[in-house]
Amino acid sequence: MDILSLLTPIYFVLVFVGIVVGIIFGSIPGLTATMAIAVCLPLTYGLNLNMSLALLLGLYVGGISGGLVPAILLKIPGTPSSIATTFDGHPMHQKGEGELALRTGIVASLFGGVFSAAVLFFFAPALADMAIKFSYVEKFLIIFFALTVIASLSKRVLVGLFSGALGVWISLIGTYDTTVGGNGDTRLMFDFMEPYLADGFSLLPVLIGVFGLSTILQEAAQGVKGGGLAGMALSHRTRFSLRVFKGQMVNLIRSSSIGTFVGILPGIGGSAASVLAYTQQKNFSKEPAKMGTGVPEGIIASESSNNGLTGGALIPLLSLGIPGDSTTAVMIAAFTLQGVQVGPLFIGENPQTWDMIIVSLLVANLFMFVVMFFAIKYIIKVIMVPKHILYPGIIVMCVIGAYAINSGIMFDVWTLLLFGLFGYIAEKLGLEIAPFIMGFILGRSAELYFVKSLESFGNLTIFFTKSPIAMLLWVLIALSIGYSFYSVMKTNHQAKGANGG
Repeated sequence: MDILSLLTPIYFVLVFVGIVVGIIFGSIPGLTATMAIAVCLPLTYGLNLNMSLALLLGLYVGGISGGLVPAILLKIPGTPSSIATTFDGHPMHQKGEGELALRTGIVASLFGGVFSAAVLFFFAPALADMAIKFSYVEKFLIIFFALTVIASLSKRVLVGLFSGALGVWISLIGTYDTTVGGNGDTRLMFDFMEPYLADGFSLLPVLIGVFGLSTILQEAAQGVKGGGLAGMALSHRTRFSLRVFKGQMVNLIRSSSIGTFVGILPGIGGSAASVLAYTQQKNFSKEPAKMGTGVPEGIIASESSNNGLTGGALIPLLSLGIPGDSTTAVMIAAFTLQGVQVGPLFIGENPQTWDMIIVSLLVANLFMFVVMFFAIKYIIKVIMVPKHILYPGIIVMCVIGAYAINSGIMFDVWTLLLFGLFGYIAEKLGLEIAPFIMGFILGRSAELYFVKSLESFGNLTIFFTKSPIAMLLWVLIALSIGYSFYSVMKTNHQAKGANGG
């Protein structure tokens, strides 16, 4: 009965407000769930811990979920974890299936969020014990496994591998930190760049530039005459039906599991979970060639995995005191404000708060579903705004988001413009954007875990003899690479057969 006594009207209001504000932040390119929590954190000063968590978890779930809106409508991931949603979401929107894509993503988000909350409740202690046993070797192999799916994302394997390597290279620009085995000097840059790139390029301005500004530049090159962004109204044939999930239960469970598991591993992040789930679905799809052309299964994989991250990322936070991602890192401040120490003893010493966290996750996901599912008809009207009005507004939001992400650094705006131009030129040259972004996101983590593995164990053989988990990961890596090349050869063979016919 104690938990029921805490479910007061103000509690539900706080969750609801958190969801709405989080969706707004997630829907606007450049404003993330992390920023939403950081901005609203001072509001928790006057609240107790349970009410604070109600607001913050609402912001978390809403921020992650809201990212699908610009990813589908504008081909701009509202949050980094929505990258893979753009692969099929925007093509569906261009085909007049925007509403179907949005509703499919919302339902998948609900499933992923509820799934991760259930895993958090039933398996938190066991999963935390397993995650703490992962050495740098296993963490590096997980990153390496994620990098191997670059081939799966590529229409041309060699071009995709080059694009991915380019992303890794650019991610390493900056100070070679002593904490990762470096000498503390800057690298891969000219001397005059050191004041600006000591910490490298910030992720969010790069993402907004490559996915947002470059898209606007491409549209501008074609002219901005006409009506809305898509230039079409949604047809009746695209109305949402649960039939779209027929045969997708395995996809839902696998993708939600990937998101939850990646969330447990500190520092890897929702973008890796989303892309990894997407590529695994492509590997197991009956029609992998259709992935990326506008099919619901791609959205289902991406959105169920990135919402699966929410519960998973809380496991190391609550059980080990280690944030699973940047958003839960900000949440530590909320616990600190209340004088609560998260760690191995947290659940046992705070059973009521633990129960409230689980309930808040469930309530937040249900509120997210209701708010987004039934407001989509209003949200989707953004495509009817004329391009010459919409584009300047998007550019302003992108610039504000890039400028604000690191508390007002003008170089982040230049980063936005630089990578917007890069994305435009890369498209013209035929480079693969998705592998580039994946390499950029995972490059520094791969270096960190690789160097730390060598520092801890001394030689390269440790990557092959460390543990059964490492061996399993090598098997998955080999299967991923092998299947990728097999898919490419199969596609080429089918294309030759079609041309010969």
